[in-house]
Amino acid sequence: MHSDALWLRAHIIKSIRDFFWMRGFLEVETPLLIPANAPEEYIDPILALPWQLQTSPELCMKRLLCRGHKHIFQISHCWRADERGLRHLSEFTMLEWYRADGDYNNLMADCEDLLKHVATACLANSPVYSHKGFIIDPFSSWIKISVQEAFLKYSNTSVWECLEKGLYEDVLTTIIEPELGRYPSPVFLTDYPAELAALSRLKPDHPELAERFELYLGGLELANGFSELNDSLEQRRRFDEANVVRINFGRSALPLPERFLDELDRMPPAAGIALGVDRLVMLAAGAVSIDEVVAFTTEQL
Repeated sequence: MHSDALWLRAHIIKSIRDFFWMRGFLEVETPLLIPANAPEEYIDPILALPWQLQTSPELCMKRLLCRGHKHIFQISHCWRADERGLRHLSEFTMLEWYRADGDYNNLMADCEDLLKHVATACLANSPVYSHKGFIIDPFSSWIKISVQEAFLKYSNTSVWECLEKGLYEDVLTTIIEPELGRYPSPVFLTDYPAELAALSRLKPDHPELAERFELYLGGLELANGFSELNDSLEQRRRFDEANVVRINFGRSALPLPERFLDELDRMPPAAGIALGVDRLVMLAAGAVSIDEVVAFTTEQL
């Protein structure tokens, strides 16, 4: 990492902390080594037997919501096995924040305010982000488009048809994301099919959809947020379903986070989001590779 990028990274992390402290959020630290992560179909944890390194601080932070904390945030290292590429490292830095008595609309408003704050604080000479030559202005009108709208507009195919044929991920990465990269402003991809709800709650008036969004800048996925599911029986069913998919794809089933499930019914209506800090630094620096914005890559150790 060039020294200028190291300074920029530190400045961005400080500005993130300032943003949440000024808004009354409590900064928390939760354990990095845990007995079980949330089982996900295509994410493998790194094992530190008999436990695992966290793939996200999500479960412990939600347990803090269950115990009465209202607004919390954390900047934390996370680990995911076999992730390496221009945008991926197995060890990376995640920002997560949670709002009790909020929903995914509140998180989208937070994202707008946060990215404007970081741009103003850290990119004073030119408060814009860039990716692959595209300039993204956080002070322009942000775009909101549903997953179904995006699939119909850019691939002429229903998202449900793609899910049924097992083509969802391919269409998303090869067709949809490049098209989202053409917008000169940040883009919220919203209202995911219920099949992709993961830990999010469904829309009361449209139960075929989840109150979930992902944030894109220049076609680069930056954040994933949603209104939280707080039904332990439904969450357990989804975890079991994810393990079935893992087994069908030749992966091993993962243990369930039982203490999280035991507390989940006590969580108030809430919303939470994970934002990739390394990717935010990439966008601020105009970097092509994540290697340019971390002090060391795995290969350098």
